[in-house]
Order: sequence, then structure tokens, then C-alpha cells
Amino acid sequence: MSDKHVMSCMGMTKVVIENGRVTEVGEPEIQYCPLFKKYRGIDDITAEIVKENIEFRMGNFGMCTESREVRMRDFLAFGVSETLSSALRHGMLDCAVIAADGCGTVVVTDPEIVQGLGGRISGICETSPIQCVIDAVGRNNVLDPENTSIDMIKGVEKAISLGHSKIAVTIAFADDALRIRETYGDKIIIAAVHTSKTSEEGAKMMFDHCDIITACASVNIRKEAMKRDVLVAGKKIPIFGVTSKGQELIMMRLKEIGKQPNRMDEFEDLPNPLI
Repeated sequence: MSDKHVMSCMGMTKVVIENGRVTEVGEPEIQYCPLFKKYRGIDDITAEIVKENIEFRMGNFGMCTESREVRMRDFLAFGVSETLSSALRHGMLDCAVIAADGCGTVVVTDPEIVQGLGGRISGICETSPIQCVIDAVGRNNVLDPENTSIDMIKGVEKAISLGHSKIAVTIAFADDALRIRETYGDKIIIAAVHTSKTSEEGAKMMFDHCDIITACASVNIRKEAMKRDVLVAGKKIPIFGVTSKGQELIMMRLKEIGKQPNRMDEFEDLPNPLI
């Protein structure tokens, strides 16, 4: 079976990893990200820098390889993975439905695995089975262990079938948020991630149906947030608490790390360009 992983990551760059090697790197659509500036000292995101970063991740924690480490404590002070991990620790959630390399869509109950899988990657588009990842999360918790497909709606169905009731799910597409909300009402916590390039209509749909939204480098998400009564958190990239449930989870995380909410005008170090 071929081993292939496709991501849209760092600078919204398409990256393909096959059999433990980076085989394709596209051109970044974003040249500057404040998170990569802070944590990696990167001022200008280029294809060469992206390749180096992906190879660093592969060597450092085995991303997209059989050496994949799946557990990690918090990496960022504030992000969606950190918020969901905290909610699991405090019993506010039973599980988080996320997508990651080596397992596709998966139902996770361990906060360190949520962070270890979700906190270290972004924009996973396609992946192949990695046995150590599937073993770590438990084969029964993987939506499709044979093909590691990515389907967040079916992931929610899987979580319900496993007996979970306090469920959060990460989504990257507004249509998924709409369908989950129409099917389950407010029973599911919906967190929008990887939102760069979201359309105006998509941004409105996300704010209409999601509980938590990360701004990423999205100009439309940021514009829509200005029209809404949202809770703003995070230092480099805004995270928005849209509903009372989303705000409750964000406030719990802020309290845990001893931080206060932010204002939109505090975010002056912006990704470039916003798209």
C-alpha cells in the first residue's frame, strides 16, 4: 500500500510526503505568519523554508512516519487544540473529533493525544494509515482505519455510536458546520480551524453555526468577527468564542493559563497577506 500524506500547511502551502520523503512543495500563498516568526524565527515563508520545516517535524516527532509521537503537552499558550485538551481535562468534553496524519478522522478522549496529534499539524487533506498512531488512539476510535479517510460529519456519528455525549469536532469547511448544526442542534461543540481563504459567505456561515473559530490568515473571518459579539483570545492569531458554550471553553482555558481576553485591535502583527 502506498504511503502518502497531503497537507496544506505553513503559509497555505501544499506539501506531499510519500514513504517518509517530501516529494512536492508548492508555492506559499502567505509569506509571513506571526506564529512562525515567534516560534521559529521565520520572517519570509518560501517553498524552501516550508520543506525544511516539514523535514524538521518529520525528524523531531515523526510526523507522517512510523516514528510518530502522539502525545504532547501544550505547545501554544492558546489555540484550538489547547482549548479542547483543557476541556477534556476538566470534564467539559467526553471527546474531540479531529483529523490527523496516520489516522484520518479519529475520536480522541485523551487530552495529550488531542494536543499531540492536532497541535502539531495543520490542514491535513489526505493521509495513509500509520500503525503506531492507530494503536495509540485505539483502532475502534478511528473512523476508517483501512483508508484513514477524513470526514468530520461521519466522525461525529462515530463518536455518538461510541456512547459519547459531550462532543467537540474540528471542521475546516462551513458546509460541514451547517450540516452538523442542522442534524444535532447545539449538542455538538463545533470549532473551525484552518480558515484561511474562507469566502465572505463561508465566514458568515461559520459565525452562524460554529462555537469557536480561529482566524488564521483569513481576511473574511476577521471582518465578520468585527460584526459579532465575540470573545477574543490568543496572542498572535485570534481565537473567537462565538456562542456561550464556545466562550465558556475559551474562558476556562484562559483561567487555566492565567490570561485575560484580548481585543481585536491588539492584533497588530498580522499574517501577510490576509487571504
